[in-house]
Order: sequence, then structure tokens, then C-alpha cells
Amino acid sequence: MKPINLNQARKARTRAEAKAKADENAVRFGRTKAERLLEASRDKQTNDRLSQLKFDDD
Repeated sequence: MKPINLNQARKARTRAEAKAKADENAVRFGRTKAERLLEASRDKQTNDRLSQLKFDDD
């Protein structure tokens, strides 16, 4: 039987738990690519509209 480094085993277990939690959060809170693109296009339209309404006081 080969001895194991307990620090490495502990860190590996912690990394695996963090990865599992990150994957779960990505499923719960993540957005699809279509949702991100839709929001970006809406933001651009809003910014364009606001820039059209600005008054220049020169």
C-alpha cells in the first residue's frame, strides 16, 4: 500500500466540492447565450436612444 499525502487529498476533495458547487450554480443561475445576446442588443438600443436625446450645449 502506497502512503498518501493528506494535505493533497484534502485539497483535492475541497477542489472537487467547489467544482460541484460551481456547476450547480451555473445551472441554477446561468443564462443561455440567446438571453445574453438579447440583453446586449436591448442595452445597445437603449444607449443609442439616449445618445440621440442628448442636448449639446457648446
